[in-house]
This record gives sequence, structure tokens and C-alpha cells, in this order.
Amino acid sequence: MTRFFETHREMLDKALAAARDRGYWSPYPEAPSGKIYGETAKDDGEAAFTARLGNSFALAGHPTNGELVGKEASPFGLPLEITYPAADIDQLIGASKTAGEAWILASVEERTGVCLEIIHRINKRSFEMANAVMHTTGQAFVMAFQAGGPHAQDRAVEAVAYAYAEMTRNPATATWTKPQGKHDPIVMDKEFRILPRGIAVTIGCATFPTWNGYPGIFASLATGNSVIVKPHPTAVLPLALSIEIGREVLREAGFDPNVLLLAADEAGTEITKDLVLHPEVAIVDFTGSNSFGQWVRENARQAQVYTEEAGVNSIVVASTDNFKGMCGNIAFSLSLYSGQMCTAPQNIYVPRDGIETDAGHKSFDEVAEGIKIAIDKLLGDPARAAGICGAIANPATLERVKQAGSLGEVIRASEAIEGLDGARTATPMLLKIDAAQSDAHLEERFGPIAFVVAADSAEDAIARAAQSARDKGAITAAVYATDEATLDKAADAFSRAGVSLSCNLTGNIFVNQSAAFSDYHVSGANPAGNACLTDAAFVANRFRVTAIRRHAAA
Repeated sequence: MTRFFETHREMLDKALAAARDRGYWSPYPEAPSGKIYGETAKDDGEAAFTARLGNSFALAGHPTNGELVGKEASPFGLPLEITYPAADIDQLIGASKTAGEAWILASVEERTGVCLEIIHRINKRSFEMANAVMHTTGQAFVMAFQAGGPHAQDRAVEAVAYAYAEMTRNPATATWTKPQGKHDPIVMDKEFRILPRGIAVTIGCATFPTWNGYPGIFASLATGNSVIVKPHPTAVLPLALSIEIGREVLREAGFDPNVLLLAADEAGTEITKDLVLHPEVAIVDFTGSNSFGQWVRENARQAQVYTEEAGVNSIVVASTDNFKGMCGNIAFSLSLYSGQMCTAPQNIYVPRDGIETDAGHKSFDEVAEGIKIAIDKLLGDPARAAGICGAIANPATLERVKQAGSLGEVIRASEAIEGLDGARTATPMLLKIDAAQSDAHLEERFGPIAFVVAADSAEDAIARAAQSARDKGAITAAVYATDEATLDKAADAFSRAGVSLSCNLTGNIFVNQSAAFSDYHVSGANPAGNACLTDAAFVANRFRVTAIRRHAAA
């Protein structure tokens, strides 16, 4: 029963070491290369995806009420027309509870091995997954492969490793001997068991269904909880594929595949609220808007709730010794996936009197213009623009961009990407405002909308950005400064605001990116979410420890 554990033991040991050391390590190559994944992998993955189109997604043995749901639409204009088995909430809960009985009794090694085998098999189908992510979220293909594939799989392995570490922190058995002076000592044999909380529900998001979904799914599975996955109605396929693979491994390992279930629904008839409020649901993982995240936290009182919500991410520009590199780096961060990332910057604070650079003093307007020119240059080639920006996942985001022009002085208008006529596309809109005269930038404007914000000074910029994080939440922050004193002030301010800070990024690393095994994604220390991907707190409260004491045999 531990064959999968033994198969993946070496990778688990490396994951545990990487999580301790926080250096670079990844079990799965991020390059969509035939030399790595097989010469026919790309074509095979596309063919497997294409075969899904227009068909019902079958999950053998999955509970269903006999109905089919599914209205996903590709942001690139490709008809999907895939349907999924629907099930009543009581059917899902009943099947999950029944399947969970044997899963609870499995050893830590058995569950860990099954989880790692599921992730391994998902990795082998990364090209199929890339197509699924691309045509449900709007990510360009390479990004869909990386973020939806190996990077998401990294986060899954990370969650399993943390879960394993916490579950094995204490011994499974112990002999307890208490001296009694002249009398014989009291000797007790003690056994310690992992007790999962129960049924876990993961609520998927529309933009990064696997990257954000896998940590909760695999942390709950590894700690012995059965899992019901409720995908976002517009991004069901990536998680349905993951569940299909997971159920296959569970069945092979001798477990009821209903340990892992799909709760598919459609926009307008969502089952999310009723599902998370069910008294048998003990854990909820949520990624999405602040408003619904708050509702889950306030209402799912019977469950342990983990959320990643949203925030207003900021960049402070105090000075730079590489003006061109700074502008180029910011331009890419604003453009990547059309700003539809929870880590994308929105506000760029610049002293209104300008900054010192390697190219001389730059006024506030020149800094704004430098960023605008860098965006224009980056996206000047339509093919490259398509590969960076992708498509817009939600039509409401396009409407938000159209309305944003009234929020400040537009220095770069958003435009559709040439050559993607059948897709929803939008390049970044850049606006100028003065922090002393407007607070339009203090609300999250999800999508390709960014503000260059005039502040009184570098110190004022840091203070305003950090206060925004405390009030509204933030997942990332960045600062550009040539003096250590300013960098130290920024580090102190953003750390106290619960935000990870990046300093002077000018190369091929961007504030949007978060690396598994090294970076902590969300801190849980500001309104952008109450959980962190991934730390010990993310896994440790998904189980409890019970003890059995017996007098030792004479």
C-alpha cells in the first residue's frame, strides 16, 4: 500500500529540504519542450483537449442527479461546449463522507504517496492541461503551460511536503515511564493518531484554477480529509481533469475514488453557498473576491476557512540606477496576463518632484512617460503582445477598463491586440493621479488598469502604499531606490503591513512571480487573505492528534 510513497520518496525528501532552505528547487521543468515531456507530447496534449470539445466529461462512479451542466466559453473564441455531471449537495456530502472512512484510516505514508502519484500523473499531461487552462482563463499558451502546469504542480508538492512534515513531527508511538521512587515505575505505551477534520471544500477561481486550487486540495487530501472541488463555472475543465486523474490513482491504490469529487455548476445557479454552509463541511479553501471571501469567513462558522482574496498592490519609485531596466520591468509586470493576476501591481507611487536616475533627474511626468514608452515597445509586435497579455477571462473586466478612463489623466489608453480578433483582449491602461487630490487608486481595479500616483516624497510614497496594504490588503509590493536607508524603510513598512517586498527588479524576475518552496504567497497578515501558500499554519489545522494509552505489558 506504500508503493507510491516509496516511488516518490526521493522527491519528497528534496521538497522537504527545499522548504527548509528556501532556495531554488522545482521537481517539474517549466519549459514546454518535447525534449523533456516527449516529442509528441504537445500534439498529444492538444489532441486530448480537442477530443473533449462538445462532449460530456465522464467520471466513472461519480455521484450525479442525472443532469449535465457546463457553459464554459474560451476567451479566445474557441467553442468548448463541454458538460459535466451535476450532483445534489446531499449526494456529494454522502459520497464524500462514505469514501472518507477508509481514507482516514490510511497511514500518513499511504496518503502522501497517493497524493504525489496524482501530481506526477498530472505533470505527464501538462500539455493537455495547458490547453484547458488557456481556453478557460485566457492565459497565453506558454503561461498556461507554466502557471497551470509545472508551477501549479510545484505548489501541490509543496503543500504535501508541509503536510507530511507536520504529521510526522511527533512520533506515532512512545513508551512513557514515570519513576515511583521505591515502587516500580509506571510504564505506559502510547499511540498517537492523525484525526482529519472531515470533508474539505475547495472553491476554485476563474483565472488560476490549478495554481490556486492545488494547495488546498492536496493539503486536505494528504492530511486525511476527503475533498469536494467546486470550480468556478467559467474554469471547470482544468480541475475536472485533475479530479479525473486523482480518482484514477485512488482507485488503483484501493480507495474509494469518491475521496475526490467534482461539484460542477453554472453561473446563475451556483451551489457554492449551500455547499460551504453544510454542517458536514469542516474545511473551506477559497480564492476570489474580497466580498465573497468575507461572506465565507463570516458564515461558514462550522468550518476551518482558508482564503486568498484580493488587494491593491503597489510599487514605490524613489530612485534608480537603471531607469530603462526599471521601466521595462514594470511594463512587463503590468502587461503579463493583462493584469489579471492577484500579484499584479496597480499603483506606482512616484515623488511629484521626480527622482534621480542613471540618466539624470527625471520628473514625475518623465517617469510616467518612461513606463508608457516601455509598455508600447514591449507590446509593439502583435504576436509578442498576444503571448504576454493573453485574453480577458471575464467580459466584466473589459467593461471595467472602458470605465476607468474617467478615474485620472489617461497617458496610455487600453487597446485590443491586433490579430486576436475573435478574442477578448486589452493592453494596459495607464493613468496619472495625485494622491493628495484623488483616492480612485485605493480600490482594487482588477485587470489591465494602473495608476502612476504623485506623492510628496519617497517617504510619503512608502507610507501611503503600506497604509493601503493595511487597509485594503496587498499580496505584493516593490520598491526602487539606490540608497539603503530608503530600502530599509520600505522593508520595515511593508513587512509590518504583511506584504512581501521586491527590491530593484530590473532583470528577468518580476514582482508578479511567486516561487514554490521559497516565496510565501499571501501572508495572512492583511485583508488580502487569511492564509499563506504555503506555511505550517496552512496544513497543521487540517488535522488533530488523538492518543491511546495502555499499560505496558509486564
